[in-house]
Amino acid sequence: MVNGTIRYWAAAKAAAGVAEEPYEAAETLADALEAARERHPGELVRVLQRCSFLVDGAPVGTRRHETVRLAEGGTVEVLPPFAGG
Repeated sequence: MVNGTIRYWAAAKAAAGVAEEPYEAAETLADALEAARERHPGELVRVLQRCSFLVDGAPVGTRRHETVRLAEGGTVEVLPPFAGG
């Protein structure tokens, strides 16, 4: 298990009801996001479908979440689409 911090921005923050929280995950981004869905069922589940993610400052991009390994003490940033330019 790895522990770290998940930070929610904009609509994700509103849906989660918190700006950040600790996570404990087996080892991948997919595991951390599944735990977030369990903690915050409802709107956050829908918002996460449209988000992009940074793991320790690096964009996840199109990589499958099951392949993105998390480091102990790392940070996951949840970034919903932003309007405007």
